[in-house]
Amino acid sequence: MAEQKLLPGTWTIDAAHSEVGFSVRHMMVSKVRGRFEKFDATLTVAEDPFQSSVTATIDATSINTNQPQRDEHIRSADFFHVETYPEFAFVSTGAARKGDDFVLTGDLTIKGNTRPVELALEFNGSTIDPYGMNRAGFHAETEISRKEFGVDIEMPMDGGGVVVGDKIKIEIDAEFTLQQG
Repeated sequence: MAEQKLLPGTWTIDAAHSEVGFSVRHMMVSKVRGRFEKFDATLTVAEDPFQSSVTATIDATSINTNQPQRDEHIRSADFFHVETYPEFAFVSTGAARKGDDFVLTGDLTIKGNTRPVELALEFNGSTIDPYGMNRAGFHAETEISRKEFGVDIEMPMDGGGVVVGDKIKIEIDAEFTLQQG
């Protein structure tokens, strides 16, 4: 059973036990889901947890929707333009309690466009693993408009609607380890 305490210090993401995923409407009738294979994050926990901060980067070239041809198109100038913008970045600006959970605010940068975002944040608890490492888990969700970040390709369908929706749901499951020393 996980204890519910987050110790002050610098925590780094354990990418092997974390995931950055997303979903977007496709053809107005279904959703395409994907994830990013490469990302990094650092959580700096203060004595007052609401004064803590997080920074994160996502390697935009590491997108995986389980369809290589689509992934190559998303990497192109039509979508992410990874040759010019190979990385997304997030820098937190605040945290607050919201019911039993929390809200994390910050600035998200995609394709050189920075916008404020608000993530619904769940603290899943902390524990000590068999190797003596302190671990903490979180789940975060948000929804963004791809157009607000310059991912503004328009692909209208003959019968109305668009091939790719504007709203992108982002889900993050993150496990962090407390750095020693």
